[in-house]
Amino acid sequence: MTGMYRLWPGPDAAPLTDEQVLDCYLPADRSRPQVRVNFVASADGAVTVGGYSAGLSGSADKRVFGLLRMVCDAVMVGAGTLRHESYGAMRLGERRRAWRRTAGLSDDPPLVLVSSRLELDPGSAMFTDAPTRPIVLTHGGSPADRRRTLSQVADVLVHGDAELDLPAALAELADRGLRQVLCEGGPHLLGSLTEADAVDELCLTVSPQLTGPGAGRITAGPPAAARALRLGHVLAADDNLLLRYVRA
Repeated sequence: MTGMYRLWPGPDAAPLTDEQVLDCYLPADRSRPQVRVNFVASADGAVTVGGYSAGLSGSADKRVFGLLRMVCDAVMVGAGTLRHESYGAMRLGERRRAWRRTAGLSDDPPLVLVSSRLELDPGSAMFTDAPTRPIVLTHGGSPADRRRTLSQVADVLVHGDAELDLPAALAELADRGLRQVLCEGGPHLLGSLTEADAVDELCLTVSPQLTGPGAGRITAGPPAAARALRLGHVLAADDNLLLRYVRA
């Protein structure tokens, strides 16, 4: 496994143990609702290579990706990213499931899908093979027939009239005990969360690549007010930087 070093606070001379890496990402207070966003980007700011994020993600990023899923209560993804990145059922490996049981969590975090048009296939594996019933977040202007169809395979939560009321949706997730929400994108969902001032933490892996022009950033959508963050930690592995920012 790739050695991971803490540059700040620190630096540490020795690579972090598995327990130390996990400690870097454990929520400080599970009772307090929090939205944590996880992205990987190239050194020149691109969110994809050849249209996909996989070309930017190395072993260190995948390691953190898995840990973030392990410690969260729910994984939230926008419908476009869900389709583009070919998400399947949200099912963790047995070792991570065992850790979650010890921590008093469900075996697998539910997948929370954010969609306006509800162009989702109820027969896809993300629904039919899901060990934990998925949740769909949408608004009152979404197609009613699709809401009814999806309600057979997922809990469909409606907040807002013409667009999703993200703070209200997150509040209902918290009421269901899903307080530690991990958002895996995409850029438009991050833009909406930023606009709603709902981002509490950003985990960003900087991949050692220059991709050139063409690819988008980790955020997209209409302009939003800038939100201040403070640095939580800087880790390094295989020339990747693993940054953690928290709400200022």
